Amino acid sequence: MTAGVVRPVGVDELKRAWAAAQAGEFRQAPGRSSRRRSDGQAWHPDGHAVPVIGCLGQCGASTFALALAGEAGAARVVECCSASASGLAGASTAELGVSANGWTRGRRGEVTLARTGHILSGPDSLPLPDPDPALTVLDVGWEVGAALESSGWLGEYLHTAALVVAVTTATVPGLRRAETALALLGAERVVVVVVGAERRRWPAHVSAELGHRLRVRERDGLLLPVPLDRRAASRAPGWAPPSAPLRRAAATVLRHLDAGNLTERNGSC
Repeated sequence: MTAGVVRPVGVDELKRAWAAAQAGEFRQAPGRSSRRRSDGQAWHPDGHAVPVIGCLGQCGASTFALALAGEAGAARVVECCSASASGLAGASTAELGVSANGWTRGRRGEVTLARTGHILSGPDSLPLPDPDPALTVLDVGWEVGAALESSGWLGEYLHTAALVVAVTTATVPGLRRAETALALLGAERVVVVVVGAERRRWPAHVSAELGHRLRVRERDGLLLPVPLDRRAASRAPGWAPPSAPLRRAAATVLRHLDAGNLTERNGSC
């Protein structure tokens, strides 16, 4: 096989590409459609619904999803991931059986939990959530880009939800991934929860990673630092009641959800 000719890439071009990636500006590959494929499946919740998505693994997204539903009172969490990636399998204190749509249901206090009992190849395979008028918190267990590009109901809803919660960590990788997530999701409708040290205790090299979109979220009170609970962090979600800072962050998200006009009030990013 004859090797193709490879054009040398200069240092300046590499620097521009790196800066664009950090800013969330991506050039599509030639010939790739700019529109996401869709199988036409859509989900219309009976009440309010808010997706909670982690910007990177083990950042505490499932823990925040539980706290958000618990703060709302009678609510439910729908865990949108394969059974092999479940973080809520042990969170129920009572099991309620399998629903008609194939969700394994449980209860923790006033909160209903729904998770799939099947190994899924991707978000396209998720069954539709069961009808329920209560607040629905979608615990999105897929990478942001994969979830947005999926053709099923979850991808459709992520594109249309009025409010999305992105959870990340107060680390260099966590803030970089959060900036990219804001670019993909549309920053003006996203509340960012940052788990780690208190904001004033962030090291200078971490604070330096706040990109433009994150700085606008912080300016508008939509970047919510939550101190890490080290005892709870090493255990499964739901092991302990949510901490006071976690509950305050959840209450802030619920206030914005009730307001329903993040874009109009805070302006586009």
